[in-house]
Amino acid sequence: MSEIQLRVRLVSGDQLDVRFEGDGEEDEVIERVVATLANDSGALRCTHGGRLLVLYGRGVATVEIAPRGAVL
Repeated sequence: MSEIQLRVRLVSGDQLDVRFEGDGEEDEVIERVVATLANDSGALRCTHGGRLLVLYGRGVATVEIAPRGAVL
């Protein structure tokens, strides 16, 4: 299981830092995140602090991925 940090900029211009955990190597997890958010109907379950957060692809403008080192 790999954990990556994402800095997400929303269409509204706001940004937030979230954590995503997925099965497989970091590269596979990153590809899954990108493929999911590339779809307008894609939804990605992440955490922000101690809370569950669902990102919808249609609301995301950009994503920065930090597989090594914390963004939070």
